[in-house]
Amino acid sequence: MLKEILKPFQMPSQILKENPIDNTNRKNIAKNKQRVKNLNGTLLKLWFIMSEWKKQVFFVLVMVLISSGLGLLGPLCVGFGIDNYIVASNQKGLITLLFSLAIIYILHSISVWLQNVLMIQISQNTIYKLRSKLFEHIHLLPLSFFDKRQHGELMSRLSNDIENVSNTLNSSIIQIFSSVLTLIGTVSIMLWLSPLLTLLTFCVVPFLYFGIKFITKYTAKLYKQQQYKMGLLNGFAEETLSGQQIIKVFSQEEKVISEFKIKNEAICEVGFWAQTIAGFIPKLMNVLNFLSYTFIACIGGVLILYEQGGVTIGVILIFLEYSRQFTRPLNELANQWNSLLSAIAGAERVFEIIDEKTERQDKGSSTELTSMQGEVIFSDVSFSYDQEHGEVIKHISFLANPGETIAIVGPTGAGKTTIINLISCFYDLFEGDILIDGHRMVDLKRSSIRRHMAFVLQDSYLFEGSIKENIRYSRLNASDGEVIEAAKLAGAHSFIEDLSEGYETKLKQDGSGISQGQKQLLAIARAILANPSILILDEATSSIDTVTEMTIQKSIKKLMNGRTSFVIAHRLNTIQNADKILVLKEGKLIQQGSHDQLIKVDGFYRELYESQFSYS
Repeated sequence: MLKEILKPFQMPSQILKENPIDNTNRKNIAKNKQRVKNLNGTLLKLWFIMSEWKKQVFFVLVMVLISSGLGLLGPLCVGFGIDNYIVASNQKGLITLLFSLAIIYILHSISVWLQNVLMIQISQNTIYKLRSKLFEHIHLLPLSFFDKRQHGELMSRLSNDIENVSNTLNSSIIQIFSSVLTLIGTVSIMLWLSPLLTLLTFCVVPFLYFGIKFITKYTAKLYKQQQYKMGLLNGFAEETLSGQQIIKVFSQEEKVISEFKIKNEAICEVGFWAQTIAGFIPKLMNVLNFLSYTFIACIGGVLILYEQGGVTIGVILIFLEYSRQFTRPLNELANQWNSLLSAIAGAERVFEIIDEKTERQDKGSSTELTSMQGEVIFSDVSFSYDQEHGEVIKHISFLANPGETIAIVGPTGAGKTTIINLISCFYDLFEGDILIDGHRMVDLKRSSIRRHMAFVLQDSYLFEGSIKENIRYSRLNASDGEVIEAAKLAGAHSFIEDLSEGYETKLKQDGSGISQGQKQLLAIARAILANPSILILDEATSSIDTVTEMTIQKSIKKLMNGRTSFVIAHRLNTIQNADKILVLKEGKLIQQGSHDQLIKVDGFYRELYESQFSYS
């Protein structure tokens, strides 16, 4: 019981030990650690983005210089005024001094306001550009990148991490420059007025240095751990929200709630210590500030009594004010350093994605396919998603003539989807060659290849928007009449017309609101509208009932006419009319031929066929 009560007050090192980073992500985090140490490199990357507004940044720095100078000038005038007018009982010029002080503080306020407004504009433009750059880069990354990442974790980088950088740019940049300038100016004037009192003021610096060093040793690790755990939590939340149906089917609500609670508690613990330890800095600064005040007041009073060192009451007042201004920028620098560490942790995560290698870019000499006949040749093709786990397909060769229907069959994990991914240029070849219309795929522009393809995948994805917009997604310049005709060919027109708003019916994210079969029909209509040379069907009718399937098979047959089609099917009755059937097993092409040819041979295809039908 006592252990549970005391758990929130464990040392941060214990918390970090109790919440280790999983082994599966240890390599990525090790890379992050190395990059987090590269503070200058990250700041240079941010400056490169900000440099587009370097004139405004220069003006902000000028305003910071002016405001810092005016902030130092005010106490100096007050101190001299006390010595020259109040202590000396000389009222001549006092009004002028008061008026000058008013002008100084008014100009100080204006310069501070200008620098804040401009810096907010600069920071928001920078974040806009950074967020756009990240989003654009994500769409240039290969599918292999997304295979290894949680979508929620990527969302965290687009939102939380960039917002963290935004908050720091809004305030920290100005405060850091202002604090540095104020510190330099304060020390210079203090040395000019009294080196002895300046030395006394500096007595607090060693305590400040070692205190902040001790504190930031923990906060750097804790802020980084907090960012990492927030990414895990977002990924888990996104995953559970997407999988609500499965969670409810298997009554796993308590399990996911419990897992979320554990991840949430981990963030709570790390966040508690990150904020708590960072909060020690202003407390330390206050103690040192009071200590400095005491030294200056006592020693300064003694110097005035014994008329030593040219110290006056005005000088003492200036030093008391400057001692506060001396510790204040140090305090701000310490506080902003913590914010900077948190922002750098976020910026590193953003730049980690931006630095990822993009999908293979087209060469300058790449050929643009203005038309496509649809001939596809696989020549001794081998491929591996991850070289550590071996090849997924091994030395596969086949020919698909223009207009042929090629069916790909085999057990789960045989490599069927991998072949489709390679035809679609989603992954780069590991070994061998793929030719389209006699051209090596690596010598063709990816966009021109995909422009002549259409896909109907097993999991059809629909975007938030109207049914008409979703069908038109494959060809944005298609007319309404062409959209309706495509829907009719797919067998989707009748159910669309039955909806309250017809083709203008708004679908929610991922097409929720209509059945899985209806979603598949819309995906088929979208493929028909694209008018492709190569058609790829990955279990296209798997989510459609038997009656509907019979209806759309005729439409699909018409769609396939004259087009090279690749069909992945587990139900072998749907591919008996294919021109060629590729039979895969454990990544190898073990048989190929028509249904009639393969059924006559005592082989794996006949075993599959007989296992689905009572064949004697």
